[in-house]
Amino acid sequence: MKSLDATVAYVGLGANQGDARVALDAALSRIRGLPDLAVSAVSPGYATEPQDKADQPWFHNRVAALSVGPSWTPEDLMRALLDIERAMGRPPVEERERFGPRVIDLDLLIFGGEVRETSFLTLPHPRMRRRAFVLVPLRDVAPDMVFADGEGIEAALAKIPFKIEGNTIFQDF
Repeated sequence: MKSLDATVAYVGLGANQGDARVALDAALSRIRGLPDLAVSAVSPGYATEPQDKADQPWFHNRVAALSVGPSWTPEDLMRALLDIERAMGRPPVEERERFGPRVIDLDLLIFGGEVRETSFLTLPHPRMRRRAFVLVPLRDVAPDMVFADGEGIEAALAKIPFKIEGNTIFQDF
């Protein structure tokens, strides 16, 4: 489903419980099953050390680019991603530990040029430009990405201390 009126959205995927790589693939399969939407690109997977709460297993992360049809609003897509999380066994927001382990985590990073700041959804994602585990796979699917303030993805990455070894991302905070 690619049409002239499609919006490009980017979703960050992460998991660190069970077989995280299988969980990411399962989440992508569920996203592909959503109507009026196509997955147009998916980054390679990266192993990443946990941020904000270090005493948990390492994460596996990817970013998917979506071509989203006109029937979707950012809020509708976020609700669909939360439904996928719940269907895969992630507890609702009010029942889970912030920054804790997760069977799946789906973050709406960007939805076209939309800007939102509500209790339900903030776009662009408020922490993505501080996190190499988001920016590196985002660069894989959108190497020419320029954020709304004119900063390119390479410039954003240059501001954060990280290194890549193979498919592993290390970041100092």
